[in-house]
Amino acid sequence: MGATLGAWDYAILAVVLIISVLIGLYYRFVGQRQSTTTDYLLAGRSMGVTPVAFSLMASFMSAITILGVSMENYQFGTMFVMINLSYVISTPIAAYLILPVFFRLKTASVYEYLELRFGYGARLAASVSFSLQMILYMGIVVYAPALALEAVTGVNQIFSIVIVGVVCTFYATIGGMKAVLVTDIYQSLLMFVAVFSVIICAWVKSGSLGEIWRTAQENGRIDFTNFSVDPTERHTWFTQILGGCATYLAIYGVNQAQVQRLLAVRNLSSAQAALWWCLPILCLLSLSTCFSGLCIYWYYRDCDPVLEGRVNSRDQVMPLFVVDTMGEYTGLAGLFVSGIFCASLSTISSIISSLAAVTLEDYLKPLFKCCSSRGGSLSDRQTLLYSKLLSVFYGLLCIGLAFLAGSIGGLLQAALSIFGIVGGPLLGLFTLGMYVTSANQKGAVGGLLISLALCFWIGFGQPKPPLVSLPMSTAGCPIDKSYASDAFYVKVKPEQRQDEDYFYLYRISYMWYAALGFLVAFFGGWLISWLCALLKWDDNRRIYQDAECTLIKHDLFVPPLAKRLQRRQMPRLVVTGTSSEIGGIAVVAPLRLDQIEWEKQKDVA
Repeated sequence: MGATLGAWDYAILAVVLIISVLIGLYYRFVGQRQSTTTDYLLAGRSMGVTPVAFSLMASFMSAITILGVSMENYQFGTMFVMINLSYVISTPIAAYLILPVFFRLKTASVYEYLELRFGYGARLAASVSFSLQMILYMGIVVYAPALALEAVTGVNQIFSIVIVGVVCTFYATIGGMKAVLVTDIYQSLLMFVAVFSVIICAWVKSGSLGEIWRTAQENGRIDFTNFSVDPTERHTWFTQILGGCATYLAIYGVNQAQVQRLLAVRNLSSAQAALWWCLPILCLLSLSTCFSGLCIYWYYRDCDPVLEGRVNSRDQVMPLFVVDTMGEYTGLAGLFVSGIFCASLSTISSIISSLAAVTLEDYLKPLFKCCSSRGGSLSDRQTLLYSKLLSVFYGLLCIGLAFLAGSIGGLLQAALSIFGIVGGPLLGLFTLGMYVTSANQKGAVGGLLISLALCFWIGFGQPKPPLVSLPMSTAGCPIDKSYASDAFYVKVKPEQRQDEDYFYLYRISYMWYAALGFLVAFFGGWLISWLCALLKWDDNRRIYQDAECTLIKHDLFVPPLAKRLQRRQMPRLVVTGTSSEIGGIAVVAPLRLDQIEWEKQKDVA
């Protein structure tokens, strides 16, 4: 490709990786050491708002965002930008309805809520689904920086994957959650450096940002007006806002990796503040990455590098831009590649810690308790050791899966599809438990399984219609090129697109996967619960504190419903007229509000 990283670029990359390792070593040997599982998995519940806010953004908006979102705007236009509105809408829902329920539990695994609400079967089904989701996702995340580095320098992809995996596993394992959260701060800053280096470089070469915008507008990249209600349209206002809300809540509301970070702060108000501070950081990265795609398009407007044959994938265009434009600036290309690496490091570390927590809390502890003849439990020293061993295991698994991710095309769509296919049904399951008092375990698990089956069928079913790109040009390419790839990327003419020949559900936009999974899991679970209760196959006794089923555990429900349940269960007060009871008042039993007037009438009579 004509250019490679220089000595200073490699030095910057090495320093970035070494800093991550040193932070892990610090929290293992110098800082507050992890003496308990709570210290290791939840940072002792002592972290401040700032590191958690940055970590929330960095955990999932990583290399997938930088490489995928930029190419989304380069290839398909700016309609994807509208997803930022869903972030604004969903943040208060996550902060004030969902988060308080989890914060009251004070456990390392969010799926313990499902056992308290429904039973262990629901907890196990959800945690297995989450583990599958994260294992599928981690391979793509590690593959992304390896792809970037190979495109920029030609360094062997195997070497890149191993370096990222080993460094991340090392500091996440020995440093615990505190090391992960602290490294996320400086890794987030380097992610911004990577994106803004692209924007500034294109700005300098074009002369103005207005020129970049004008070029994008003239070539059909600027589009914010797609209000189509057709679910087969890839990106519209409805897919981005409704589908985006479901995706956001599946990630920031009920995902173990994110909630685990929110539980690392001191109290609920701090956790809510972290979620709110994450919002502008998240939107800034999203918007700047979208604009970077337009900047890259301006540079390659007359000679698309994929059609020219310089790269094989759209996801390699951004690293190629760095090679073509930043080579003359010492160290700048190294900063970009470091940002890509940091984006993946922050995400993989969160996945490793969350999978370790789920495996320990949801699988090993119940298994040990079941197999132990005395019904004992693991000591804190044992759980700490197993947590670290699990972190190493998942780190190695991550490296192995990264080698399989090369067969997945389109990083952004692949990542969001995985979160929609699994995250949507899980969101429906948690919502059913937090909002519907009549729901029971058989109904909840049945709805979850039906939703997962449907989403996997739609998401991975084949054949699917090919994506139709906006027009690309080769008019400015050297005349001695052969453009062997033209047949694969040239815009398909409308009369040649026969989408009706494909099965309808396979044509649905990937942005609807999470919303569809949520609706099927929620309403399907509600319906099956009703049928099970009608046929006396199951009941909702687990929500009650007493055998008579009169006192509901209101903490299992969202705050508005919990308050209403508390008011309905006001204690029954009887004035006895004697002094044998304290103050002449005796608390007899929980009493609903609709019974109070009847009791008053009886007393008068």
